[in-house]
Amino acid sequence: MHSGGCLCGWIRFEAIGPAERPHTCSCKMCQRHTGALTAAWVEFPRDRVRWTGPGGEPSTFRSSAYSSRAFCGKCGSSIGAVDEDPTIALLVGGFDEADGDGLMPAYHSFEDGRPLWWCVGVKDGAA
Repeated sequence: MHSGGCLCGWIRFEAIGPAERPHTCSCKMCQRHTGALTAAWVEFPRDRVRWTGPGGEPSTFRSSAYSSRAFCGKCGSSIGAVDEDPTIALLVGGFDEADGDGLMPAYHSFEDGRPLWWCVGVKDGAA
């Protein structure tokens, strides 16, 4: 069981079972959705995600032919994406505990979308 939510707690979720397709993405749509140069995502089948906070399901914005971006209508926090497939993609930064192995990205999408100066790691020994 994975749990998480938005900044104000109005939107909360529980995702059951292992995460699918853990990855990072630097496409322009993800950058604008999150305000970050790279977004970290995991996916769950829709029937394994429950919206548990007082706000119920997040607000959505139709961002493409196959997906809507999900966010808290109260504080504006990005939550993830609700796809036409029976899939909900959740942003890893919204999880209460994001350091589990099952949430660690396995690949990077749209790497060419990140600025050349943007690095996604730190050197050994750096603090």
